[in-house]
Amino acid sequence: MSDFFAHETAVIDEGCKIGAGTKIWHFSHIMPNCILGENCNIGQNVVVSPQVVLGKNVKVQNNVSIYEGVTCEDDVFLGPSMVFTNVINPRSAVNRKNEYLKTNVGKGASIGANATIVCGHNIGNYAFIGAGAVVTKEVPDYALVVGNPARQLGWMSEYGQRLEFDADGIAICEESGEKYKIENNKVSKI
Repeated sequence: MSDFFAHETAVIDEGCKIGAGTKIWHFSHIMPNCILGENCNIGQNVVVSPQVVLGKNVKVQNNVSIYEGVTCEDDVFLGPSMVFTNVINPRSAVNRKNEYLKTNVGKGASIGANATIVCGHNIGNYAFIGAGAVVTKEVPDYALVVGNPARQLGWMSEYGQRLEFDADGIAICEESGEKYKIENNKVSKI
């Protein structure tokens, strides 16, 4: 008996390591040699391509494609129908499997519904990618980005609240009361 749940319609290929408490729902395909951490939730109709690594407590909503080269750290949220790419210039007639670019999604980051992450661009810790955004460059820790192409609008707390910095570069999350500081266009929790 396994210590994770997989719906009877899910397909899990050989060589996968799946953490305790993880749930894999209807019609999802976990391809060879993936690592899924503890307490992940893989929604319906999700494709997790070979060698993808998901940390603990990663929430993958329905219809998401996570392609080879992607790593998601702990507590990442992937919204419905968002997608990663892994080749910068795909052509059907040109085999580019040796050109896959890597993408790392930092701890606690959230990616909204229908967003696209163009390969080779890392997403920072606790970054917040708005619904429908097309990410074409690196996203810093705590950044809020929206649009096509995605542009930074501001900063978010670890609780997903918009941060407003005072003249001293200090912001307080209205939900948690945690303090953040901005210096040289970089945010950190204090």
